Amino acid sequence: MESKFDYLAILIQLAVALGFVVTTMIVTHLLGPKRHSAQKAEAFECGIESVGNARLPFSIKYFLTAILFVLFDVEVIFFYPWAVNFKELGSSGYLKMLLFIAPLFLGYLYILKKGALNWEKGQI
Repeated sequence: MESKFDYLAILIQLAVALGFVVTTMIVTHLLGPKRHSAQKAEAFECGIESVGNARLPFSIKYFLTAILFVLFDVEVIFFYPWAVNFKELGSSGYLKMLLFIAPLFLGYLYILKKGALNWEKGQI
């Protein structure tokens, strides 16, 4: 039987996290420097002065590679708990992990077939 106190720890953690974020934002706003100038408002990138328009389109390959990296990198996070508990999970856990890995592997084969990781000219 669940009681109303079962989720109390989660609510406390949520309140502390939100309180930290709000407090940090308010304190940095109040204590931060308030000097505004034209030079401070200019874009600054790696010590090199900006040239041209920042809104020029560039290749989708950058975004595609970044999204694929995040997708597969986040999926790897799920492998750690499985590897730690590999013996305890037994064959049932192994089968479930194979079912988890199968769509990832199919997705990887798909992006390879489409040439998403090929940076040669004319490929996407």
